[in-house]
Order: sequence, then C-alpha cells, then structure tokens
Amino acid sequence: MGDVLIGGKPTGFCKDGCSAIVDSGTSMIAGPMNAITEINLAIGAMGIINDQCQKAIGNVGNLVFDMFSAMFKEPGKLCSRITICVPGDKATDGDIRSVVDMSDGLTGPPQVPICKACEIVVDFWHKVLTNNLSRGAVLKLGTQLCAVTGLAGESTVDCARLPFMPTISFPIGDKEFELSPNEYITKIGEGASAQCVSTFVPLDNPPEVGPLWILGDAFMRRYHTIFDHGNLRIGFAEAA
Repeated sequence: MGDVLIGGKPTGFCKDGCSAIVDSGTSMIAGPMNAITEINLAIGAMGIINDQCQKAIGNVGNLVFDMFSAMFKEPGKLCSRITICVPGDKATDGDIRSVVDMSDGLTGPPQVPICKACEIVVDFWHKVLTNNLSRGAVLKLGTQLCAVTGLAGESTVDCARLPFMPTISFPIGDKEFELSPNEYITKIGEGASAQCVSTFVPLDNPPEVGPLWILGDAFMRRYHTIFDHGNLRIGFAEAA
C-alpha cells in the first residue's frame, strides 16, 4: 500500500510503502498510532478518555513540576528534612571523618559525606525540573500516553460535521481507493441522540514487524474484494 492521503494530500506515513491486510473479520480500519492520530485529528475525532486525559495533563502537569521544583530548590533543607544532613553541618571535602577514628577514639559525624552527596543529587534534580526542555519532554510523553489510552477506545465526531470532513484514500497498486466521511464514520442512532464514531483505530507492532494496516469492513463495504489465492493476488471493484 502506498502513502495514505487525507483530502488528497500525502501524509508521508507510507511514502516508502506499508504492509496491509484486507480483513473481513475486522470492522474497523487499523494502522500505526501516529498515522491514525493524524487522521482522527483531521476529521475532528477525539477519544473521550483522551480528551479528559489531555485536560488533566495540561492543568496538573505544570503544577506538579512547580511543586517538585520548589521542594528541590534548597538542597540543604531537603536533605536535613529527610535526616541525611544534620542542621549546621557543612558538607565540605576537608571535613570527612570516619564513623570511628581508631587513632584518637573520637566519633565523627557520618552524615557529612552522605550529606554532600545528597545535596549534589538534589541540586541536579532541581536543575532538571526547572529546565523547560525536560518539562516539555515529560508533558509530551504524558500527552502521548493519553493518546494511547484514549484512542484505544471510541473516537467520536460531531455528526453535523460529516459534509465538511476530508476524504481518506489508500493507494494500492496504481489506483487510489477513496473513502468518504459517510463510509469511514459509523452513525449510531438517529436524531439528536445520534452518535458518530470514527472507524480509524490504532494498531502498533514491534519494530521488527514494521507498520501494518488492516482494511476491515469499513473499507470492504465500499470495495468488493476478491481473494485470488491461486494466483496470489487480490482484486477490488466498486461495490454495487
């Protein structure tokens, strides 16, 4: 299968070709998560769980970062609070003594070298937490996890937007097999209570398997499919 087209424009997901299966045992159209996410965004679909998760990441994510950043701001106080450092100790390289100094019988504070290490670690994490790149990377990971969770379920669209949604096309061989919104959206119910559900769902495979698409019933309703096993080929025709 060639590059997937949204509204006739290439997406780049299959510019070097993708493996695909035409499967009457699958009702949906499945593909790599990043491609399916772009398609669902283009048609205005959003998973219910995904939407709630994204809002939580946006509202809580920065708050959590700020809270931990403030906690790690003063290494000495934090290390004292968790009883690694003794208040008043100076963690300097010249003030390291063993737990028991056998030469003079004096007992030195074992907290000092550990205290220095604690302060170094806390200071490092404070720098990480206040770095915008680190914060952005973690929040981005959170949104990606939202997408995995949310898009695994139903992704719905506003039924009133069907006339304005783009076509989605799958080039196979030398032809483009186009699906209209009425063909890739499943409408459940009628009237004001009707719900429109996207048939595009994510399916990620291990790297050694590579990206795989499954063209299920949503595709086969539009294109009559002939499995010519004897000649190892598949034929398509416009369904009557």
